[in-house]
Amino acid sequence: MVQKNVKWTRRAALIGGGSFLAAPAIVNAQDLQDGSSERNIASFAPHDWRDHFDSLGKGIIISDTITRALQHWTADGEMRIYPTSVPMTEELTRRGYTTVVEKRENPTWRPTPSMLERNPEWPRVVPGGDPINPLGSRALYLSWTYYRIHGTADTRKIGRRSSNGCIGLYNEQIEEVYDRTPVGTQVKLI
Repeated sequence: MVQKNVKWTRRAALIGGGSFLAAPAIVNAQDLQDGSSERNIASFAPHDWRDHFDSLGKGIIISDTITRALQHWTADGEMRIYPTSVPMTEELTRRGYTTVVEKRENPTWRPTPSMLERNPEWPRVVPGGDPINPLGSRALYLSWTYYRIHGTADTRKIGRRSSNGCIGLYNEQIEEVYDRTPVGTQVKLI
């Protein structure tokens, strides 16, 4: 049935125009091969540690650089999930197996040689506890040189590609992970 004499109001025009403008975003939300949407954080599916490790050992951390989430299992099997920041580019992203080799409260930050090459204006050292320290309140040092799982006071970074290679968490959450993570914890970045 066709309606005749449809009256256009300002509200109808705004709703119709808004729908028209939103359509490209909806169309561009590409589905991935597994059926999840690239732009939908709700598409996060937890990993099972058994798909990556033979045993829990002292604990396991799996950091997913695509979904920007970190899963942490303690030795007794308790698991928690945290949002993260991830490296800005693929060139800065390292994936694979490593371990926690050291833990530091209020760590001092020293930019890597490649960071100083890209940003010569950066300070050479930022002491722990300084509000501009990018390592935040705690850091888990990995067996890979220069790579850390650490906190950040800049909460805008969480959920984004914003780091120079490390995995960042809110300060409150890295403090929780730090307290539950012994040296020797197994880590996988995927």
